[in-house]
Amino acid sequence: MNVTLRQLTYFRALAAQRHFGRAAEMVNVSQPALSVQIREMEAQLGKPLVERQSRDVVLTPFGRRILEHAERVHQEMQALEEAARWEGGLSGRLRLGIIPTLAPYLLPDTLELLRSRDISLDVQVLEGKTARLLADLQAGHLDAAVVALPVEEAGLHAEALFEDRFLLAGSPARIAALGARVETLRPDALVTSPLLLLEDGHCLTEQALELCHLGRGLGRGQARGGAGRIDMGASSLATLTRLVAAGFGLTLMPELAAPTECRAAPGVELCRFAKPEPGRRIALVRRKGTQGSEWFSDLAQVLREVGERLVAATREDRGGAVPPAGD
Repeated sequence: MNVTLRQLTYFRALAAQRHFGRAAEMVNVSQPALSVQIREMEAQLGKPLVERQSRDVVLTPFGRRILEHAERVHQEMQALEEAARWEGGLSGRLRLGIIPTLAPYLLPDTLELLRSRDISLDVQVLEGKTARLLADLQAGHLDAAVVALPVEEAGLHAEALFEDRFLLAGSPARIAALGARVETLRPDALVTSPLLLLEDGHCLTEQALELCHLGRGLGRGQARGGAGRIDMGASSLATLTRLVAAGFGLTLMPELAAPTECRAAPGVELCRFAKPEPGRRIALVRRKGTQGSEWFSDLAQVLREVGERLVAATREDRGGAVPPAGD
């Protein structure tokens, strides 16, 4: 028996697509070529792997067992390639994912620092929402991803980097309307205020809803008790900040983003929440099966150094933000 890696790759594609034509496109070969390889694989193994129906391809019970072996072989091959590529630490090509509420603020200094340490390092960055990044990480399309905790998916290892606290952002009139509450302000006190959030799917939106004790029963723009509303529609923090500066509502602003966004929208006023200040924990994530952790530790240290420096600068220069109670 001589089943090849090519055949296993084609079989995995066929199992995923359940169609010979789409599977062939997925692995960049012609449909007849893929069909021939699948038939040869079946001949080698002595049993059919799939049931060929008019508009569908269904795995046989034997095919499902072989798919489990094919997935394990694929994972081991990925680990082998990564072990060779990362031998000696952070070098070669790095495929890094990062969520949009971190990328514009964390990446410039991170890439500059990585470049200064290894000019030959080729960094390929994918910016995307958490669900997509973790899926790409699991599939082997990314080496690591920078996201906000928690990460609950099985098979992934997360290393905490730094804390990014939330500030309350609004126009001067919106902040002034909070009155004396600002001295002891907690996120759940915003229930009567218009709250602007990023579009659905951003982890920052999920965190804001949880911190403010707001359920998902309220849709975009829906009134809450006749007093306030949640608007989830902005695609970026830049858009959100400009809406806030124009007086349309309040929002939670990460410390990491505050300097950049407030320079671009001078009409925004910031104030801190009372202690314990709400925030998010930023982490670097990789697959548990990834071989060699030296490169991962090196990358985590660079990201930690940059992130801690940026949030520390925001805390030192409050930019007019009201200090938390007890400071």
